[in-house]
Amino acid sequence: MDDDRLARIALTWLFEPGTRAVFDLVERFGAVGALQRLLAGKVPDRRLRATAESRLAAGDPWQVAHSAAEQTERLGARLVTPADEEWPARLGSLKGLAMGGTDRRVDQETAPPLCFWVRGACSLGETLQRSVAVVGSRAATSYGLHVATGIAFGLAERGWSIVSGGAFGIDAAAHRGALNAGGLTVAILACGVDRPYPMGNAALFDRICDVGLLVSEWLPGAEPLRPRFLIRNRVIAAATAGTLLVEAAARSGATQTLRRAIAMKHPSMVVPGPVTSAMSVGAHELLREYPEARLVTGVPHVLEEVGRIGADLAPPPRGPLRPQDSLDDESALLLESVPRRGASGPDALAARAGLDLRTTLRKLSLLEQVGLLVRRDDGYALTPLATRPAAPPSAQRT
Repeated sequence: MDDDRLARIALTWLFEPGTRAVFDLVERFGAVGALQRLLAGKVPDRRLRATAESRLAAGDPWQVAHSAAEQTERLGARLVTPADEEWPARLGSLKGLAMGGTDRRVDQETAPPLCFWVRGACSLGETLQRSVAVVGSRAATSYGLHVATGIAFGLAERGWSIVSGGAFGIDAAAHRGALNAGGLTVAILACGVDRPYPMGNAALFDRICDVGLLVSEWLPGAEPLRPRFLIRNRVIAAATAGTLLVEAAARSGATQTLRRAIAMKHPSMVVPGPVTSAMSVGAHELLREYPEARLVTGVPHVLEEVGRIGADLAPPPRGPLRPQDSLDDESALLLESVPRRGASGPDALAARAGLDLRTTLRKLSLLEQVGLLVRRDDGYALTPLATRPAAPPSAQRT
């Protein structure tokens, strides 16, 4: 492994991913130059110097990097850096990400990653090129699980990769929906790729690794510390073509992911839930707070947001079609003039509809041809087709 890759591993060990001052140093001096300056204490940022000094007490960064490189190889994983063809292009949008109205460190340290550990055979960049992030509550309701699974399945069927964080609830439902459709899914982790968390999803992670990708910014063996989930969320929002929030309580980390997508002007979507559900409070508040967030109810709406402009438009919602819907105004008026029971002659129908007799006779013939009226000895009467109630949408067949 070359020095640039080893230096990126060492920097990731010294500082949490997303640290903007470290990223700026790498941009200016390269990974090796940035590491050398930090180890020599030749940086003006006192916080960086203090963090580096503290971490150096735990070991030599170069030795740590060599050990991590060997462990990566033993795992059958690989290190992906910006120099590689499979580096995700959209991550560049993190350079300008600025979360206003907050001084929390996790909201300020949102720089692009220095490298990724990846398990799985697929190309990271190609897999993420046509991808949608599906995120939401860990304590999901049956409604949320059903919606997340269905949308992920439908998107995967259409060739879109599903990206999430591997957690219980909505994350797991989205991953499973994609897998069940025979599609690709990516779990972006907040710990090492050799110890996916939560362990209750171990079988799911094995399936993802076989046919999709496990991805992390942290060295193998890294623990899933709480702040790392929030750090990780910026990558889920940045690397995908759009972010979909299915269900979220008032204080959910999933809302933070969507806020980052909104800040980067990436397509940001929210599935509404029952107004009585505590698991939808956060989702509804985002819709109220951000006009940019689009309300979506299914796969067609999602595709309209992330798909090709003008090509992936969702069909407008329509009620069930009836034979009467294709009638011209005069025919429809005449049909409404026919009594619900019994029959009526042409003269009476013409007077009732306010039409001349010639037009009435012509329209009566048309209505008879389409099966809405039947001619009897005492006049015209409605057929069962004309009086039948509209079928529900699920009964319509095309």
